[in-house]
Amino acid sequence: MATHKLLLLPGDGIGPEVMGEVKRLIDWLNAAGIAKFETDTGLVGGSAYDAHKVSISEGDMVKAKDADAVIFGAVGGPKWDAVPYEVRPEAGLLRLRKDLGLFANLRPAVCYPALADASSLKREAIEGLDIVIVRELTGGVYFGEPKTITDLGNGQKRAIDTQVYDTYEIERIARVAFDLAKVRKNKVTSMEKRNVMKSGVLWNEVVTQVHKREYADVTLEHQLADSGGMMLVKWPKQFDVIVTDNLFGDMLSDIAAMLTGSLGMLPSASLGEVDVKSKKRKALYEPVHGSAPDIAGQGLANPIAMISSFGMALRYSFDMGALADKVDAAIAAVLASGLRTADIKSEGTTAASTTQMGEAILKELQKLHA
Repeated sequence: MATHKLLLLPGDGIGPEVMGEVKRLIDWLNAAGIAKFETDTGLVGGSAYDAHKVSISEGDMVKAKDADAVIFGAVGGPKWDAVPYEVRPEAGLLRLRKDLGLFANLRPAVCYPALADASSLKREAIEGLDIVIVRELTGGVYFGEPKTITDLGNGQKRAIDTQVYDTYEIERIARVAFDLAKVRKNKVTSMEKRNVMKSGVLWNEVVTQVHKREYADVTLEHQLADSGGMMLVKWPKQFDVIVTDNLFGDMLSDIAAMLTGSLGMLPSASLGEVDVKSKKRKALYEPVHGSAPDIAGQGLANPIAMISSFGMALRYSFDMGALADKVDAAIAAVLASGLRTADIKSEGTTAASTTQMGEAILKELQKLHA
């Protein structure tokens, strides 16, 4: 049995709490002989700044590059609001994405049957929702240069962020979206702002070319990103795979998160290029939710997005799709039983702590694997 190397980066706030539930699952998989994971743990974000005055140390970056997958918690919090911009907690995550070449961010939004009433949308709009947002992750306005704040004098300043995309960056993220659609409902919706942005014009042009040249059997639609956001909250089930740039993907995926009832429910995968020789790819898996410092240390955090993110690692990094399906089924079963963390609690359901939810999911998984 192959040994898979994992680097666990719990981070800040509720990150260590939800990571603990993933570690419980990994320990069981090892003990049961179902898989063989070798884990190491590092610091990222505010915790790394406190220890090393950087958002991630060079030593932990080496570990990340050597790992088969990075499992990431969350970073940030008011404690670090005043630290220099270059070493802010979020800079650690951005560096991991950039240095590992993690250009493709997959953010599924699935509405579990038991949570159809937890969404702010009507049940008929949300029940059965299963979409994926494919976000380009290493280009665009978050990384473009120049990125400056200039003092103009007389109390005036000018801030500049640059939106930059090259053809190859758009081509490779489009291929990820089209390949994903082929094993789903065979439909891709590309979102940009070609009406006011030159980068949007190029995005539209390149996605259209890739579709015509390589994926003509997949349905392709184009939509302006702002109207796409509107349609996500009007009738989200019209979509299957949405592909978009870094900035719009950040915003649209948070909208999609709330369709499911809580940010605590959404996992994500950040993937690099497949290595021609090893057939492996660098990857980082993280929940979409933030560090939630207001509830950190209280046992209130929802671990489902973190556990689901590990499920995505099983699927995309370790070719364990059947086991990933069982993780998803275990989560669905626990939710169907009425167990709820505070963020998804409703009348008639049973309150559960972070640990109680994690334990319940593991017990269901053990039943499914018996």
